[in-house]
Amino acid sequence: MAPPTIVLITGVGRGIGRALAAAYLSKPDHVVIGTVRDPKAPKAEELKSLPTASGSHLLLVGVENTNVEDPKEAVKTTEAAGIDHIDVVVDNSGVSIGAAPLEMADPKYFTESFNINVLSGVVLYQAVSSLLKKSSDPKWISVSSRGGSTSAPLPWYPYAAAYCMSKAAQNWFTQTLHVSNESLTAFAIHPGFVLTDMGIAAAIGAGIDLPETSGAKSARKIIDVISSATRESTSGKFLDVDTREEIPW
Repeated sequence: MAPPTIVLITGVGRGIGRALAAAYLSKPDHVVIGTVRDPKAPKAEELKSLPTASGSHLLLVGVENTNVEDPKEAVKTTEAAGIDHIDVVVDNSGVSIGAAPLEMADPKYFTESFNINVLSGVVLYQAVSSLLKKSSDPKWISVSSRGGSTSAPLPWYPYAAAYCMSKAAQNWFTQTLHVSNESLTAFAIHPGFVLTDMGIAAAIGAGIDLPETSGAKSARKIIDVISSATRESTSGKFLDVDTREEIPW
């Protein structure tokens, strides 16, 4: 009997993270390690009622993305639960704050965005790298954005400068994971324009129509990309999950 697939997803309390957790739990023989700020909070308790397929279950661990020690404690909790490796990490947590014309953007939002959108992923990788190395096919997926591409910025991106610049840094980090780990499949994805709190806020801020893609539909597309990803075909790339197009860094 094959061992279960172990998937760690950050930010499962809402949005794409929650949808991904639900989608993986609906598949047989999957253990989902989900990070939330407070595993005992009411919203976290609600996650425990997500339907699970045979051999699948959810393990919630506490990670506050501004606390660089939390990922280490989360790994201790994971290992105490009998988990000795991780097959897939989806670095999904992120914020988009301080939307304003570039000339008026508050510097503090750049620092906050970098800490959450970039540094939290770095310290998470440092904490879980030993468990990833024990997988026979380890994968790291950074949930990025087209806004992080420095090659083709769209007209409204200057209104989300802190977010977009932090995503560009996250992309650099993801490329470095690919280059420095010959056994790891590491790549970044643009999930599309998704009907989440962040997607709705972005649409309102940019004065455009609300996104039409549901979190559940986006999660299915993301999982399809992850499932077919290989070191040879996917690692080191930046992909649009809707079109499967490779986005220029």
